[in-house]
Amino acid sequence: MTKQTNRRNVAISLFIATFLAAIEGTIVSTAMPGITEDLGGIQLYSWVISVYLLTTVISTPIYGKLSDLFGRKPVYIAGTIIFLLGSTLSGVAHSMTELVWYRAVQGLGAGSLITLPYAIIGDLFPFEMRAKIQGWTSSVWGIAGIVGPLAGGLLVDYVSWRWIFFMNLPFAAVSLTLLWIYLHETPQKKKPHIDYPGIVTFSVGMFCFLYATTLFNNHNGGTIAWGSVTPLLAVAVVLFILFFRIELRSPEPMIPLKLFRIRTLSLVNSNGFLLAVIQVVVVFYLPLWVQGVMGSSATYSGIAMLPMMITWPAASIMAGQLVAKLGVRRLIIAAVALLFIASAGLTLMDEHTSTAFLMVLIGILGAGFGLSFTSFTITAQSAVGRDMRGAAIASHNLIRTLGQTIGIAVFGMIVNTGSSQEINSGLLAASLHVVYWVITVIAVAAFVLSLLLPKQGVEAQGQAKPTT
Repeated sequence: MTKQTNRRNVAISLFIATFLAAIEGTIVSTAMPGITEDLGGIQLYSWVISVYLLTTVISTPIYGKLSDLFGRKPVYIAGTIIFLLGSTLSGVAHSMTELVWYRAVQGLGAGSLITLPYAIIGDLFPFEMRAKIQGWTSSVWGIAGIVGPLAGGLLVDYVSWRWIFFMNLPFAAVSLTLLWIYLHETPQKKKPHIDYPGIVTFSVGMFCFLYATTLFNNHNGGTIAWGSVTPLLAVAVVLFILFFRIELRSPEPMIPLKLFRIRTLSLVNSNGFLLAVIQVVVVFYLPLWVQGVMGSSATYSGIAMLPMMITWPAASIMAGQLVAKLGVRRLIIAAVALLFIASAGLTLMDEHTSTAFLMVLIGILGAGFGLSFTSFTITAQSAVGRDMRGAAIASHNLIRTLGQTIGIAVFGMIVNTGSSQEINSGLLAASLHVVYWVITVIAVAAFVLSLLLPKQGVEAQGQAKPTT
């Protein structure tokens, strides 16, 4: 007799996993001053964050494809164990060098927490229910954005920075146990083929690319180390070309290139890339405007960002409720329209702009991101069958991350070119205005792409029956 999956308990497990993956992006940043005060190694400050993102990005598509081959459950369990190991080691680190290495391990595990919950949701739930679950799952990212900085500050001030890593252990253990007991899959009958050449060329190429962008972003307004950046980018280009040639010939490619021939998925991925670029400006440069141009404190800039932390999760939940009635196309068009309105509004600001006006724009941006990113993930889940769902979701997440990475590099160059190391509010405002005009144009491009989405529902494409 085949055991039945308890979908409610599995969903709880996935919510916990998503929360852990989301909170890692904010809680560590808040704790970094306390960590460097204890361990020293201030020169490695940025690497504690960068190396985690680097290994997460590299591992994300690998987990997606492996889960298509071996099943979600064993791959998720393996990734969670790696995440637990990295968290434990990070908590006991005795130097910044050790912490950087242990964070790399943690990032390798986090790739599974970021990708596989969405693939499992796609497997277990029919389209309408999947959309609602996805809305709640996406809202977790907004909640983590509120809880993360607060929890990080409280743990550093009243307990120890080490507990920002140790706190992962009980939550990850609960998530792991629930999934172990309540998720039941049909074993794969055919012998899987692992695309080792593709994994190696992709991993090394992506490492070179991300390392180059990290060096580019960390020049702190000084001379960019082109002698290091250029060779890394050249190696990355060569390896990516080799990777695509390998994928064309592989019987089980790590990233199936036929995914990019699916019109809906290609349009959603392109839109995800563009909107991730806009997201970079919201997260990194609006606080800079509040502090550097408006002359307010860091705390005040955090308060100014609160509307987004409210509207993003609310819009994510709303998208999950409405997608079955309106379809993802209408939701994406509405979301991108909101992002265009808010981006255009940013171009109207100057140093005398009221905080209330800025907070309204930030709230609109949050709603746009919540509606769009939730709709994108639902589309990626539904545009293919189960055998490619992990790869499809992982590829979409990878493309969005690349959008953020490239956005940071390009906008960093614009801002550093337009301002000096000692912040001059006038020069900074001028350079940020250029950034705001750029994202307004990007929003227009995203709107055009959203109009090209097919009018029929994505639930009709590549559907696999839900797993029971």
